[in-house]
Amino acid sequence: MARILVTNDDGIYSEGLRKLADACRRIEGVEVMVVAPDREQSAASHALTLNRPLRMMKLRENEYIIDGTPADCVNLAILKLMREDRPDLVVSGINFGPNLGDDVTYSGTISAAFEGALLDVPSIAFSTLVGENFSFDRCAVFAERLIRWALTEHRDPHIILNVNFPVEFSGVRVARLGNRIYAGDILERKDPRGRTYYWIGGGKPTWHPGLNTDFEAVEAGCIAITPLHLDLTHHESIPRLKSLEELLGHDAKG
Repeated sequence: MARILVTNDDGIYSEGLRKLADACRRIEGVEVMVVAPDREQSAASHALTLNRPLRMMKLRENEYIIDGTPADCVNLAILKLMREDRPDLVVSGINFGPNLGDDVTYSGTISAAFEGALLDVPSIAFSTLVGENFSFDRCAVFAERLIRWALTEHRDPHIILNVNFPVEFSGVRVARLGNRIYAGDILERKDPRGRTYYWIGGGKPTWHPGLNTDFEAVEAGCIAITPLHLDLTHHESIPRLKSLEELLGHDAKG
């Protein structure tokens, strides 16, 4: 029997999580384990909780809530709850809002999938744009089809699939990441006691759609599927920087 771990960064009571878990349960011969944060963890990125103990509570059979990050949830699920029978697939989402372009570096949804990849389990992250006529139901129908494919297709577990749904969609494109332009605004306010506080990310983001990018795909009404991996090395720079070995090598010897 195949096993699927379902998690997210919107929290255990998110509708997107419920729809994704239900989609997995519709697949024959699959056992579904849900392990999710006890609250919203958007923009938690790949944080692991190392400075305090984590608490885990069983809600019902094969469903647990953790007072930690999405990466914590995947880590505890695979290394503790599913240690004797590891999952065949990790699915994260369906996130309320897109995870396109540079935003993948902030996303708890994406990082949950990456934690699965680090633990050698193939993983998929699902996110959706939100607008008029938005519905998780259509997204879940497509997610089920992709998950069925992923359970039978042998692929590198260290490459995750990042899936983004437009509000309305009529096709699928495999695309690269686009670029987001950050306004860089910090909102400064005063609380009722006159103390200053700040909100990060107050500016309105804009994007470069770019040819063959995830932004271009969703703007065209297509579901964007982007393969991601953890190797952040800029390989093209290595030959150019090789001269530093000789230039600075002597100084490094002290």
